[in-house]
Amino acid sequence: MSAKAEEVFKLLEEAISSDQIILPTLPEVAIKVRDAAEDVNSSANSIADILSQDASLTTRLIQVANSPLYRGNNAIEDIKMAVTRLGIKIVKDLVVRLAMKQMYQATSDVLDKHFREAWTTSVEVAAISRMLASMTSVSTEQALLAGLIHNIGALPILVIAEEDDDLFNNDAALTEVIQSISGRVGKLILESWKFGPELIDAVTLCHQFDRQHDGNADLTDIIQVALLQGGFAENLPGADDWSSIQAFEKLGMDTEVNAVDIEENQAMIEETKSALMV
Repeated sequence: MSAKAEEVFKLLEEAISSDQIILPTLPEVAIKVRDAAEDVNSSANSIADILSQDASLTTRLIQVANSPLYRGNNAIEDIKMAVTRLGIKIVKDLVVRLAMKQMYQATSDVLDKHFREAWTTSVEVAAISRMLASMTSVSTEQALLAGLIHNIGALPILVIAEEDDDLFNNDAALTEVIQSISGRVGKLILESWKFGPELIDAVTLCHQFDRQHDGNADLTDIIQVALLQGGFAENLPGADDWSSIQAFEKLGMDTEVNAVDIEENQAMIEETKSALMV
């Protein structure tokens, strides 16, 4: 990690502790849905009632429920049908995913370009992650969510970097800082959101390509391979020698083949991206 990256992280910690910069927060409806989904007494109707408090979110959820990712034989016409068709577990993750796009709305024209690039990258990684997870026992919904939040830590970094002209206007230096500390910042955000350890690990460890672990493939493996095969890990330590990266072995993948380039996989990726851009 460069001295500049460490300097930015310390500035960010100080800004957060003094309330000079606020970490991204989940919308109230998303928090209520997540809490209700974890209550064994909740029903599809009670979840639908919570969602109906946010007309915009409800509309977008119905649109996604009717997308090729989830569409059944009959069109979904209201939120209760959507929750019943999709199931509470999927709806819980879906609501968080739909809320994510709001967080990438820049507060200034200067930040807008960087925020849009970060959002585009998160969508690409999420789509590739879903495709990769479909070939494993890893949940495609969790992989999609992990891909979408893998770079959430970049947002506060960009906000604080805006005050440093030399850094903000130097794409190479800014990219290095984001790649170096976005995992640590992302961990702060996800802990504040009370996310589980597997999602936090995926965000914190996705750039650590020398990672080794026991057991089956997990979300971090999925995100690492998505970053590498999607071309989003250039110049990161250990990213150039895929044969030495355990994530490929865990996924049972040939490092000589880029799964993103396979036609049927590309179709699935594009389908997912379309649904995420609703």
